[in-house]
Amino acid sequence: MPDMTKSQSGTAVDTAVDAVAPPTEVDTAPAAGPVSQGKPRSLWGDAWFELRHRPLFWVSAVLLVLLLSIALFPGLFTGADPKDGDLTNHFLTKPELTHFFQADWFGYDGQGRSIYARVIYGTRASIMVGVGVTASVTIFGGLLGMLAGYFGGWIDSIVSRIVDIFFGLPFLLGSMVVLNAFTERKVYVVIAALAFLGWTTIARVMRSSVITAKQADYVTAARALGAGTNRILFRHVLPNALAPTIVVATISLGAYISAEATLSYLGLGLADPTISWGIDISSAKDAIRDNPHVMLFPAGMLSLTVFAFITLGDAVRDALDPKLR
Repeated sequence: MPDMTKSQSGTAVDTAVDAVAPPTEVDTAPAAGPVSQGKPRSLWGDAWFELRHRPLFWVSAVLLVLLLSIALFPGLFTGADPKDGDLTNHFLTKPELTHFFQADWFGYDGQGRSIYARVIYGTRASIMVGVGVTASVTIFGGLLGMLAGYFGGWIDSIVSRIVDIFFGLPFLLGSMVVLNAFTERKVYVVIAALAFLGWTTIARVMRSSVITAKQADYVTAARALGAGTNRILFRHVLPNALAPTIVVATISLGAYISAEATLSYLGLGLADPTISWGIDISSAKDAIRDNPHVMLFPAGMLSLTVFAFITLGDAVRDALDPKLR
């Protein structure tokens, strides 16, 4: 196994290595864009320049800022208690446009609880699951993929076989089996179950990106100048292999939110007293004919959230891939 703790070769070597400019420092700006002479944009700077001119990016960004605000500060959007049920309101109050931001803005569910309040407070659990799973799989899968792609050999063989085994497990079915082993399924339990089976895609994407990046001339030059393994990995290889992983992670975040709602709908995800869109959709399925609004609002909020993350991922992908411009 290569020596991962190889010491660096001194100030002179570091200076020489830094002089080898990786692709992230090359001016990749389109010829039509306004570029300041002597100040070339990096890959990320060029991507931001592209994103600023894409309407879909701003639509998704505004939606995500709104969703994050709702998740962090639900009390600013409603004063109703999402768990306070009054059976006298049993499906009687329909959605009322005249009572904006009030308890009956979306009507009431079968237990007399405010649908609007539950939709607002349900945002927190869904966003927490999506962000938690995405962060977990990106860190764990990205690390394994980076090691497998850079060192190759037996490390790559072991990681690749483990990935193949996990790919053979159906994601939702495997999550059901794992979650069924827990009597109390809180947010962190659902995050762990989804991350346990969801890291393989990130690992494969990172492995492929690292294999491509490590063959670049600037990595060869850095190695020839005596740069240590850690320096090459984290200073030259990782920054240039990270873009595809970020794109996949952003798109996957919406898919993880959808998976949590699916599991909660089936009764194997989050459970009361946690407030979740999937739980509300499940409890509304018997009333969909006479009172479709009970299912419409949590399902619509779920779809809007997934749409925002997938759209953001597509915009980031187009901005980071010059071939798609």
